[in-house]
Amino acid sequence: MVALIYGCGILALLAAAFYAWRVIRVPIEASTPAQVERLKEISGAIAEGAMAFLSREYLFVGGFALAFAVLIFFALNTGTLPFNEGAYSAASFLAGAITSSVCAFLGMKIATMGNVRATSRAQVSIGAAFRVAFDAGAVMGFGLVGLGLLALISIVLVYTNLLGKPELVMDMVAGFGLGGSTVALFGRVGGGIYTKAADVGADLVGKVEQGIPEDDPRNPAVIADNVGDNVGDIAGMGADLFGSLAEATCAALVIGATAEAIATNVDALLYPIVISAVGIPVCLFTAMFARLGKDSTAVEPVLKRQLLISTVLMSIAIWLVTDKVMVESFTVGTTVVSKTGVLVSILSGLWSGLLIGYVTEYYTSHSYAPVRSIATASETGAATNIIYGLSVGYKSALVPVLAIAATAYVSWTYAGMYGIAVAAIGMISTIAIGLTIDAYGPVSDNAGGIAEMAELGKEIRKRTDTLDAAGNTTAAIGKGFAIGSAVLTALALFAAFLTRAKIDSVNLLSPTVFAGLLVGGVLPFIFTSQTMLAVGQAANAMIEEVRRQFRTIPGLLEGKAKPDYRTCVAISTTAALQRMIPPGILVLASPLVVGVLFGVQALAGLLAGSLICGLVMALSASNSGGAWDNAKKYIETGAHGGKGSQAHKAAVVGDTVGDPFKDTSGPSLNILMKLMAILSLVFVPFIITAHEAVLAALGLK
Repeated sequence: MVALIYGCGILALLAAAFYAWRVIRVPIEASTPAQVERLKEISGAIAEGAMAFLSREYLFVGGFALAFAVLIFFALNTGTLPFNEGAYSAASFLAGAITSSVCAFLGMKIATMGNVRATSRAQVSIGAAFRVAFDAGAVMGFGLVGLGLLALISIVLVYTNLLGKPELVMDMVAGFGLGGSTVALFGRVGGGIYTKAADVGADLVGKVEQGIPEDDPRNPAVIADNVGDNVGDIAGMGADLFGSLAEATCAALVIGATAEAIATNVDALLYPIVISAVGIPVCLFTAMFARLGKDSTAVEPVLKRQLLISTVLMSIAIWLVTDKVMVESFTVGTTVVSKTGVLVSILSGLWSGLLIGYVTEYYTSHSYAPVRSIATASETGAATNIIYGLSVGYKSALVPVLAIAATAYVSWTYAGMYGIAVAAIGMISTIAIGLTIDAYGPVSDNAGGIAEMAELGKEIRKRTDTLDAAGNTTAAIGKGFAIGSAVLTALALFAAFLTRAKIDSVNLLSPTVFAGLLVGGVLPFIFTSQTMLAVGQAANAMIEEVRRQFRTIPGLLEGKAKPDYRTCVAISTTAALQRMIPPGILVLASPLVVGVLFGVQALAGLLAGSLICGLVMALSASNSGGAWDNAKKYIETGAHGGKGSQAHKAAVVGDTVGDPFKDTSGPSLNILMKLMAILSLVFVPFIITAHEAVLAALGLK
């Protein structure tokens, strides 16, 4: 099994390298040498802005990670073990943080190389451009999973040789998930603030006030807007799903190690990692079916088939692996779990993920009634557009919540806490293909922006818009998938926390637990308030700068002068780095403060409350935003008066409101749910010791 895991991890990296080679070898071509130079100039500016932001962001994140590792080193050195638990946890924490950061940089690099090449190939056909965008997304998808698996299995093996006892090893390995999730917090929040500050500024001043097209080169915020697509949806989404992969696997390893039958069987102990490893060849085979005819416009069905094919094939692979690897039965706590129970649990997570994806598509694609109802409502103004969009988002949460509830019930019934953990792994077992089609979206979006800025003509922009429209839907599906996997991952981590804290049951009638539940329930609202306000404040600065340039640069609106793109990029960068800190402090401090002052029972209530409210808020926010976006795009196809109509202006306002919903607050709530849970899991020894010290100091013990 160890050889299988390493083999699949190396296969993933080889696949990523192959797809990267296919992207890089595509030449940048155009009708004239001047257009070629313009394409290179624009893509270079986007790449420069993206890498500059990422470098500054991860410089801050790197410093924070080192400081946090020091905290882990001292806080977890409880003296109850013959070695410093904090040292091993800190090392695995840094390994997770570094791996997540490397994945973000690699994904960003290839995405900013693929966007201009997709534009170039769009001059040939839609199919040729699709191939480049898909290949660029696949680099992120397979590269992330490969690096994550290789890093995780290496830590497990090294710690096993050093520490021996599996239960201790897996407790130390949990730091890997914490490292990945901590980086994801700042990547998601910072990237989300960056991209939406630029997007809102560009749309409100450019499209609404000045009446110029989207991605018009006269708009000073257009480069920052295209940079934001990468830092938010490539680096941010990658870090988010990397965190889910690492945390769900760590949760299953921690819970599984408490069962003697698993702890004494290496293959069964590594079962959670094996599942993710087997998903790599399944996804690689699935990617072979991602083909689009030269002039075909059926992009969305091709991408959606990827989800269905990978889910069907993964079901077969899971059955074979479970039969081969898992022990016949084992006991977790007081629950006796069978091999069949494990299989049922993991399959329930896998198929509920597909269901969530399809439901998300229904509520966010303009092929269906919900989005078209928003477009129709736009005829009476922005207010009705926003009302309908909120309604669609709230309603869209129902089926995903029921699917997750059913998955939790089934997996707990059949396999207890271990079932919850492997159900989360089941949902993200096809992460390579899921992240591929998600990363495809921003590459296609950038391709359209570059085509507009390089003035390649309406026909080329029409082709890139076809790719982008499908990308919007798959991005919404990806966000729904990410939210579903985040909830199951958080639930798995919650189960692991209960296991490690030796909590047999949580009594909701206990005043301590109930108080924690209430506080946990309000945290997603405070977090959303912080992130939405951050986007609003950053957007205000961007709007003023764009207005200033239109007002003070002679000939800018007439296309006779160039805007100052760099200033707008700097505004987004500074705003994102400054305003991502308060939400980060809220997420990291809350579980430690509650746990230390009020104990693990109150902390259990806090985690449960944040999980329930965070799930519903994340789903409704992401889907409202996606629906507003595609309602605008539906009108732009010619419906309800088309571009420039009153309905279109109202839809632009609705889309602008929805931008921070779907790209900042909604996705960032994933991190809140997961990070609070993994932080609680890793810091259990410190929280228990510190709480006892607090009680003693107050004379209550």
